[in-house]
Amino acid sequence: MNAIDGARLLPWTSWDGKPCYLLRGNGIGYVSRLADRVEAEQMTSAAELVEDSGRVLAERAWTPGEIHLLAVELNAHLAKVLRVSESRGARLLFLEGDLDGDDEDDEDGGGFEAPPVA
Repeated sequence: MNAIDGARLLPWTSWDGKPCYLLRGNGIGYVSRLADRVEAEQMTSAAELVEDSGRVLAERAWTPGEIHLLAVELNAHLAKVLRVSESRGARLLFLEGDLDGDDEDDEDGGGFEAPPVA
Protein backbone atom coordinates (compact mmCIF):
# COMPACT_ATOMS: atom_id res chain seq x y z
CA MET A 1 0.00 0.00 0.00
CA ASN A 2 1.05 3.64 -0.18
CA ALA A 3 3.29 5.29 2.35
CA ILE A 4 0.08 6.95 3.55
CA ASP A 5 -2.54 4.22 3.87
CA GLY A 6 -5.39 4.78 1.44
CA ALA A 7 -3.83 7.86 -0.18
CA ARG A 8 -3.33 8.20 -3.92
CA LEU A 9 0.22 8.44 -5.22
CA LEU A 10 0.18 11.40 -7.60
CA PRO A 11 1.94 11.31 -10.98
CA TRP A 12 4.37 14.06 -10.00
CA THR A 13 6.87 14.69 -7.24
CA SER A 14 7.52 17.63 -4.95
CA TRP A 15 10.14 20.23 -5.82
CA ASP A 16 12.72 18.14 -3.94
CA GLY A 17 11.80 14.85 -5.63
CA LYS A 18 9.65 13.36 -2.87
CA PRO A 19 6.41 11.55 -3.68
CA CYS A 20 3.15 13.50 -3.50
CA TYR A 21 -0.05 11.95 -2.19
CA LEU A 22 -3.70 12.89 -2.26
CA LEU A 23 -5.77 11.84 0.72
CA ARG A 24 -8.55 9.48 -0.19
CA GLY A 25 -11.73 11.14 -1.36
CA ASN A 26 -14.44 10.53 -3.90
CA GLY A 27 -12.03 10.80 -6.85
CA ILE A 28 -13.90 13.62 -8.58
CA GLY A 29 -12.12 16.64 -7.09
CA TYR A 30 -9.89 19.01 -9.04
CA VAL A 31 -6.60 17.38 -8.03
CA SER A 32 -7.94 13.87 -8.78
CA ARG A 33 -9.09 14.95 -12.23
CA LEU A 34 -5.79 16.73 -12.87
CA ALA A 35 -3.86 13.62 -11.80
CA ASP A 36 -6.02 11.49 -14.11
CA ARG A 37 -5.23 13.80 -17.05
CA VAL A 38 -1.51 13.85 -16.26
CA GLU A 39 -1.45 10.03 -16.00
CA ALA A 40 -3.26 9.72 -19.35
CA GLU A 41 -0.79 12.13 -20.98
CA GLN A 42 2.16 10.23 -19.51
CA MET A 43 0.84 6.89 -20.77
CA THR A 44 0.14 8.30 -24.26
CA SER A 45 3.58 9.88 -24.41
CA ALA A 46 5.21 6.61 -23.36
CA ALA A 47 3.27 4.67 -26.01
CA GLU A 48 4.38 7.14 -28.69
CA LEU A 49 8.00 6.85 -27.55
CA VAL A 50 7.82 3.05 -27.74
CA GLU A 51 6.66 3.33 -31.36
CA ASP A 52 9.32 5.91 -32.21
CA SER A 53 12.10 3.93 -30.54
CA GLY A 54 11.06 0.81 -32.46
CA ARG A 55 11.45 2.67 -35.74
CA VAL A 56 14.81 4.16 -34.72
CA LEU A 57 16.17 0.79 -33.66
CA ALA A 58 14.85 -0.95 -36.79
CA GLU A 59 16.74 1.47 -39.06
CA ARG A 60 20.08 0.38 -37.58
CA ALA A 61 21.61 3.66 -38.73
CA TRP A 62 21.92 5.49 -35.41
CA THR A 63 24.83 7.19 -33.75
CA PRO A 64 25.94 6.49 -30.18
CA GLY A 65 24.52 9.91 -29.23
CA GLU A 66 21.12 9.01 -30.64
CA ILE A 67 21.09 5.73 -28.73
CA HIS A 68 22.10 7.54 -25.55
CA LEU A 69 19.30 10.09 -25.98
CA LEU A 70 16.84 7.29 -26.69
CA ALA A 71 17.93 5.46 -23.52
CA VAL A 72 17.53 8.64 -21.45
CA GLU A 73 14.02 9.26 -22.86
CA LEU A 74 12.96 5.63 -22.40
CA ASN A 75 14.23 5.69 -18.81
CA ALA A 76 12.31 8.89 -18.00
CA HIS A 77 9.08 7.58 -19.53
CA LEU A 78 9.46 4.18 -17.89
CA ALA A 79 9.80 5.87 -14.48
CA LYS A 80 6.54 7.77 -15.12
CA VAL A 81 4.71 4.64 -16.26
CA LEU A 82 5.97 2.76 -13.19
CA ARG A 83 4.65 5.56 -10.96
CA VAL A 84 1.23 5.38 -12.66
CA SER A 85 1.26 1.60 -12.28
CA GLU A 86 2.11 1.81 -8.58
CA SER A 87 -0.61 4.39 -7.99
CA ARG A 88 -3.29 2.45 -9.85
CA GLY A 89 -2.25 -0.85 -8.30
CA ALA A 90 -2.45 0.60 -4.81
CA ARG A 91 -5.90 2.01 -5.54
CA LEU A 92 -7.05 -1.39 -6.85
CA LEU A 93 -5.76 -3.12 -3.72
CA PHE A 94 -7.47 -0.54 -1.54
CA LEU A 95 -10.72 -0.96 -3.48
CA GLU A 96 -10.40 -4.75 -3.24
CA GLY A 97 -9.97 -4.39 0.54
CA ASP A 98 -13.12 -2.25 0.70
CA LEU A 99 -15.03 -4.83 -1.29
CA ASP A 100 -13.77 -7.67 0.92
CA GLY A 101 -14.95 -5.77 3.99
CA ASP A 102 -18.37 -5.18 2.40
CA ASP A 103 -18.76 -8.92 1.69
CA GLU A 104 -18.68 -9.67 5.41
CA ASP A 105 -21.76 -7.49 5.93
CA ASP A 106 -23.67 -9.08 3.04
CA GLU A 107 -26.54 -11.02 4.56
CA ASP A 108 -27.17 -13.41 1.65
CA GLY A 109 -23.49 -14.16 1.16
CA GLY A 110 -23.54 -13.15 -2.52
CA GLY A 111 -20.88 -10.52 -2.83
CA PHE A 112 -18.84 -9.14 -5.67
CA GLU A 113 -15.55 -10.88 -6.39
CA ALA A 114 -12.92 -8.62 -7.92
CA PRO A 115 -11.14 -10.01 -10.99
CA PRO A 116 -7.49 -10.98 -10.53
CA VAL A 117 -4.98 -8.18 -11.07
CA ALA A 118 -2.68 -8.97 -13.99
